[in-house]
Amino acid sequence: MKKTTATEEEVVVIDSPLKIMLDKSLTRPEVEALVEGPVILVQKSSVYIDLAPFGTGIIYGREFMNAKDIIKKIALGDIIKAKIVEVENEDGYIELSLKEAKQALIWSDAEKAIKSKVLMDLEVKDANKGGLILEWQGIQGFLPASQLKAEHYPRVEDSDKDKILKELKKLVGTKLSVTMISTLPKEGKLIFSEKDNNPEEKQEIVSKYAVGEEVSCTIAGLVDFGVFLKLEEGLEGLVHISELDWGLVEDPRTMFKVGDKIKAKIIEIKDGKISLSIKALKENPWKEYEGKLKKGDIIKGVVIKYNKHGALVSIKEGVAGLVHNSTFGSEAKLRESLELGKTYSFQITLFEPKDHKMTLTHLEDKK
Repeated sequence: MKKTTATEEEVVVIDSPLKIMLDKSLTRPEVEALVEGPVILVQKSSVYIDLAPFGTGIIYGREFMNAKDIIKKIALGDIIKAKIVEVENEDGYIELSLKEAKQALIWSDAEKAIKSKVLMDLEVKDANKGGLILEWQGIQGFLPASQLKAEHYPRVEDSDKDKILKELKKLVGTKLSVTMISTLPKEGKLIFSEKDNNPEEKQEIVSKYAVGEEVSCTIAGLVDFGVFLKLEEGLEGLVHISELDWGLVEDPRTMFKVGDKIKAKIIEIKDGKISLSIKALKENPWKEYEGKLKKGDIIKGVVIKYNKHGALVSIKEGVAGLVHNSTFGSEAKLRESLELGKTYSFQITLFEPKDHKMTLTHLEDKK
């Protein structure tokens, strides 16, 4: 039998298929990778962690100082996670960072919270003109005003930013139930929303109502585009400005005030939102003209408003038609010829009372 020298045995071991396979499977972790292992030694200025089979990890220097509060609680044998900052230093150790690992884990938890839509009760720390400042696990978060529930939305005149800030400041110190909707790791920020945080509960509330139903409500808020009505605790609906009255409404604040009791009709329920109408409970003035007016008829009307298309002309409260700019050649010429508040003669060019549509052309009055 052939004798095998130590050198030959060494070669056989190195070239062993099993050894090659093991070497390939043990890919060393890279910088930024998260690793974990048991603490094997704690010294005054360093901590050693067993990262077998890759070697020994060390937390020391600046990384030790940055994580001093965490290290105080560490005991031998504790399994801890850390982030690699250097794969192999001059002493052969894998340099680690506990603080970096903690931050990475927090952002990972944030992503999980977004996916699972975790509901959190967080205190409002501060406010700015765009929304509210919150804090979660030491990271600053932002709750945009647009993501506030209707009862917390700052309803102010003319969307004045200073007034908005004043209203938002009232929420500082209170706790809001929110969900996380976005992460901005590079900026170190989180984005939250207060809207529809319990969609099942809201759906249950909304399901009690039906389109066409007449409801008793309270005016909860007034904005340029309409009125918010409170149907019950936790549920508000919007009456768009076009559904407030049959007549022209320029500013809802001239018609209502917060706290007023009023009846409205539900006209749409969609995606958990309720739209209502106040004018639907009033007599429709267009019905008076069904079968009485038609295309080609000559009528008298008052110019009540200019818009980008032309001028609105009223023949009765709640019944108005459009005189288009094109009938005068330009917007400027129309406004020169038709003054607000004055009565003129018009000819009907389209009349559809069921759809509340009417168009007109101006007729020169005989002198």
